[in-house]
Amino acid sequence: MAAGSTVAQAEELRFSWWGGNSRHEATNAAVDVYEAASGNVVKTEYTGWGGHLERLTTQIAGKTEPDLMQTNWNWLPIFSPKGDGFHDLRTLSAQLDLSQFDESALALGTIDGKLNSLPVSMAARIFYFNETVWADAGLDFPTTWDELMAAGPVFQEKLGDKYFPLVLEGRDVIAMNRSYMVQKYGIPMIDEANRTFAYSEDQMVEFFQLYADMVENHVTPSSKYIASFGAANLYEHKPWINGEWAGLYMWNSAINKYGNNLQPPMTLALGEYPILDGAASSGLFYKPGLMFSISKNSDQPEEAAKLLNFLLNEKEGIEVMGLQRGVPLNKYAREVLAENGTLNNSDLSVSGLALINELPKQVPTSGHFENPQLVALFQENIEQMDHGQKTVEEAAMSFYKQGERILRRAIKK
Repeated sequence: MAAGSTVAQAEELRFSWWGGNSRHEATNAAVDVYEAASGNVVKTEYTGWGGHLERLTTQIAGKTEPDLMQTNWNWLPIFSPKGDGFHDLRTLSAQLDLSQFDESALALGTIDGKLNSLPVSMAARIFYFNETVWADAGLDFPTTWDELMAAGPVFQEKLGDKYFPLVLEGRDVIAMNRSYMVQKYGIPMIDEANRTFAYSEDQMVEFFQLYADMVENHVTPSSKYIASFGAANLYEHKPWINGEWAGLYMWNSAINKYGNNLQPPMTLALGEYPILDGAASSGLFYKPGLMFSISKNSDQPEEAAKLLNFLLNEKEGIEVMGLQRGVPLNKYAREVLAENGTLNNSDLSVSGLALINELPKQVPTSGHFENPQLVALFQENIEQMDHGQKTVEEAAMSFYKQGERILRRAIKK
């Protein structure tokens, strides 16, 4: 499946990504195989999710970004609003085979006709639960929003104050609450045409009240409580590892690093997705799980394309990477992983994607929904609620007014 032959060279190629330890190990192993086969030297630069965008923003501003980099779908409007922020991958067809990707997927990384980013997988946030702890609480997994809300007091009574049905960070909260609101009202959160929120002020108050009710009902720990454990990733926190936080609203493509960190014999299982009666759409935040871009400032874009082709299109790279970046969009990669037994429904990311594919998605998500300034503003306001500095109404109106200013700047006319 190679799009171009590898030629021995000794130039150093920089390659960056974010992820957990299992992704780091698999990607470094794949790079080792590539280096041995090509003779090229690759410098790998990898981090966790926290701070990765800030680091890349500084690099791009200084024109010191890596040659090949893992990118996020919502970063395209930030770094390449006119399609000229990254190298056009279609100009590298001699090195990078795009034939195994559906055009509908490629369109998600295309701006003004230029393929800025190649989607690797599709993903959505869905529910996963700790089987052992939910059984200890005497509860089946919730199938409705009301059942989820009712689980909090049961956990508190049966297991104690430290146990919660779910743990949610700011990004999880805003995505889950949007899902509920889409189901209830049938409208998106962001009106791109008018560069504003689609919600009324009362609906925005309801949006914030959903979070307040979950904290009040012991469904999820407050942001204040989570912060007391430090700045590590959720899957690295002791309450996650020992089962005190017994569920997630998480990307299916990222779920295995959470399951891998549970204290044995605890295991994660896929939950059902709650849908309000009469809802036409699930409100899923469905998007490319992650993407790859090549720097427009790279002096060796062809070599970067060869490395990318190896990771996504060549059997050796595909087998080493496995499902560490989700279920591949690439048709050939799915065939390889199905044949060697990697792609099967016992994997939580695979079974999660099967559920996602079944759910109605009539209301799409704006590419500006995860605007970093907007998400940070939401997080700031729920933190102020949790510290008693703002009421629900005050937080909602602060987010509403400041958020609309962010959207007016971010959405180009």
